Amino acid sequence: MSSVLGKILSKLFLKKILKPNKKPFCSAVIAAAGSGERMGGTDKIFVPLCGEPVILWTIRAFENCDAVREIVLVVRSEKIPDAAKLCKDAGIKKVSVVVSGGKTRAESVLRGINEVSEKADLVAIHDGARPLVTGEVITTAIEKARTCGAAVPMVPLSDTVKKHKDGYVTHTPDRGEFCCVQTPQVFDYDMIRGVLTSAAENGWELTDDASAVEKSGIAVALTRGSHRNIKITTPEDLLFAEAVLSGRMGI
Repeated sequence: MSSVLGKILSKLFLKKILKPNKKPFCSAVIAAAGSGERMGGTDKIFVPLCGEPVILWTIRAFENCDAVREIVLVVRSEKIPDAAKLCKDAGIKKVSVVVSGGKTRAESVLRGINEVSEKADLVAIHDGARPLVTGEVITTAIEKARTCGAAVPMVPLSDTVKKHKDGYVTHTPDRGEFCCVQTPQVFDYDMIRGVLTSAAENGWELTDDASAVEKSGIAVALTRGSHRNIKITTPEDLLFAEAVLSGRMGI
């Protein structure tokens, strides 16, 4: 994607930038259509966590966040009935629709974005397998995105980073120049819809949505994340999540 598109989208955002006293309409797209390969083929979003599926903890974080007005849930096509029933049984009010994911992350997220309310000013895109996200992390990213169009939470690296080749260290970069990004990643609706449409059409392999925005030449702001806001990818991650949630519940 050329930087020309990025400049056009940036100008569109600046023209419609929200007034300071206006609360933005933020829709959340929760992407939960992954394969779960690192969990031994198990659909990790339905794995029990403190007695409830992982995805339900994730949904509740956005359900309970005042800065989020609606939720669009993206899952594998065969899981749509289970996900819809889960939301209904749990009394979830903000999930407006459950849709099937695509072949790539960009395609899956785009399908979700295409289903958000026409009132949406911002879209918060979140990994369904990040059940420990807090309302503070969500709200901070939303507030930043309302003024600059694109914001992602991050945490600084705690380990030393090494570049290597053929089993030997070749370089030790300054870890202060790097960070780990998380979700939710929040964007202006028109901006993210435009860049992800191009990403899907070009078949880009993206590990996060901000990558597509960066490729378009749009600056992405960083906000404070949390070291507890991990993505569940292994059985060991579940043990950590159990400990965190048990602590929150005072168990």
